[in-house]
Amino acid sequence: MTSKSVDVLLVGAGAMSTTLGVLLKQLDPSLTITMVERLDHVAEESTDAMNNAGTGHAAYCELNYTSQNDDGSINTDKAFDINAAFEQSLQFWSYLVEQQHLPEPHNFINNVPHQSVVMGAENVAFLRKRYETLSATAQFAEMEFSEDPDVLRQWMPLIMQNRQSDEPIAATRVAHGSDVNFGSLARNMVSYLQQQEGFDLLLSHSVEGMSQYSDGDWRVEVKNGHTGKTESIRTKFLFFGAGGGALPLLQMSGIPEGDGYGGFPVSGQWLVCKKPEIVEQHLSKVYGQAPIGAPPMSVPHLDTRVIDGKRALLFGPFAGFTTKFLKKGSALDMPLSMRLNNLKPIMQVGIKNMDLTRYLISEVMQSHADRVDSLRRFFPDAKDEDWELSYAGQRVQIIKKNEKGQGKLEFGTEVISSEDKRLAALLGASPGASTATPTMIDVIERCFPERMATPEWQAKMKQMVPSYGQSLTDNGELLRNIRQRTLSTLKLSQDYRA
Repeated sequence: MTSKSVDVLLVGAGAMSTTLGVLLKQLDPSLTITMVERLDHVAEESTDAMNNAGTGHAAYCELNYTSQNDDGSINTDKAFDINAAFEQSLQFWSYLVEQQHLPEPHNFINNVPHQSVVMGAENVAFLRKRYETLSATAQFAEMEFSEDPDVLRQWMPLIMQNRQSDEPIAATRVAHGSDVNFGSLARNMVSYLQQQEGFDLLLSHSVEGMSQYSDGDWRVEVKNGHTGKTESIRTKFLFFGAGGGALPLLQMSGIPEGDGYGGFPVSGQWLVCKKPEIVEQHLSKVYGQAPIGAPPMSVPHLDTRVIDGKRALLFGPFAGFTTKFLKKGSALDMPLSMRLNNLKPIMQVGIKNMDLTRYLISEVMQSHADRVDSLRRFFPDAKDEDWELSYAGQRVQIIKKNEKGQGKLEFGTEVISSEDKRLAALLGASPGASTATPTMIDVIERCFPERMATPEWQAKMKQMVPSYGQSLTDNGELLRNIRQRTLSTLKLSQDYRA
């Protein structure tokens, strides 16, 4: 068994690990970093373009981020938080483009307007209220609202084409929305890292075991999937950014902070159309409202996707259930993750969420014709033969104990770190990759607090993310200045392009 020693070991080669690796390398170029990935290529699981929603979640169009309170008002807290988080990601990517650490923006991000559409008088009233509430703020000031069929035909011609219903319909639109190819972004970040001294990428390597030395360093055993040889890596800091695979790794580590956590895997499927005569008629991401009982990740949307320079339309996702934690995982993933400390929360979540379970089963049982029927609610002229089924990546939702010790199902993301600051893991799914930059900054603040407090790291962080340490929600002038720079640098809006 061979062995080596590094400062940082990143497990997983997706959006989270690559972002953390680049941030750390920028903060301290002398850090030695190894990235371990069990597949043969970078970002082939949940980060890959066809496995990821790719929306660039900014809360412009996702209605599930703005729930309606009992008094009829709109709860905007989550929308503001997610929008500000995505703005931080845009700042970091802009910095990397300016420094020529990333290629021309169109290789990983493109301008695609973000829209919400609702039908029915009650839903139109909700959308109007949402618009009035959000557009009064700096973060959402450029949001537009319309019930005018002529305007809606300009915004979303496929959706309005031959629509016969007299049912009221309304939409909102933010023109500078984006489509992000997170797979391309992650691969380009790794390409940058590979050009730096002290970085090593181990593909086709899986973690087989780990233990902690008396001085706090971690000893991680990784196996080469091609040769069968096992290598021992000693690291001062260990990070699990392995998507659904992070939970089993967290359990393998044995840190007490991971006790009680479980995972609820949700699979997804897309209807995909690549016919140019259809694709060219739709340039936007149009989100609707989730069916009752559906998880937030199942909000239906008709998306323009730009993958390797080619446009396609995706509709979905259609949810499903599998016991795999990864798309290329094992059906034993969920059963093997059950422990005495998480079995009760998992069982409680299962009992309390029977409607969700029934919904997932009904989704799995749908035929191709059933799915296209759902699409026709958006696109009345959709034909079965123009669309094919594609499988999305796995999303493993968090199961944890609430303040009363009972099982709770969460649909967000959560960073878990050890008390000694030597290990961190990211669990959960949406909004995921869109908020990778602030999430990984959180990891650095938690696990490198002394270094993060130094003037050198503070100055570098503010160079990479100019709004660092400030609130974009509270400071409208700062937001407008930063947005002008990012939308111009990343070429996301005609109005902002230099």
